[in-house]
Amino acid sequence: MSISRRIREFLDENDIQYEWLPHPQAYTSQEVAHSLHISGKRLAKTVLADADGCLIMAILPASRRLSLSKLQEALQAKRIEMLAESELAELFPDCDLGAIPPFGNLYGMDVWVDGSVAESDELVFTAGTHRDAIRMRYSDFASLVNPRVGQFAETFSVAA
Repeated sequence: MSISRRIREFLDENDIQYEWLPHPQAYTSQEVAHSLHISGKRLAKTVLADADGCLIMAILPASRRLSLSKLQEALQAKRIEMLAESELAELFPDCDLGAIPPFGNLYGMDVWVDGSVAESDELVFTAGTHRDAIRMRYSDFASLVNPRVGQFAETFSVAA
């Protein structure tokens, strides 16, 4: 099993049922969804931001994009910006860049979940590598992470 040791131990120590979903190498969330034969609406992606000097994880469907203004409003932050990839590599040394799991509590971060994800029965997400994903009940995820819920995902707009 190639799931990050940290994630596997965290789930096992908390007696959480989950399904390991190995898949062909995929780098974007939409590629992961395609390789797993699921809709991008069912795959959760993790986006990292700095809000007034505090690092936060925002979890939203792979088929949608993060609205920084809506997240800023939900957080009631004065300033918010995405983290640079170089910062991600330092913060998540046990994960492939772009395959960060939604367990902010393992990395000392608050987690915010878009309402569309919180309404789902299950959560599918990358598990620290570009070849592994996990499926678990959303209720189990919520009990482990205690995320805050907000509305900050928006549909991709196509330029005319």
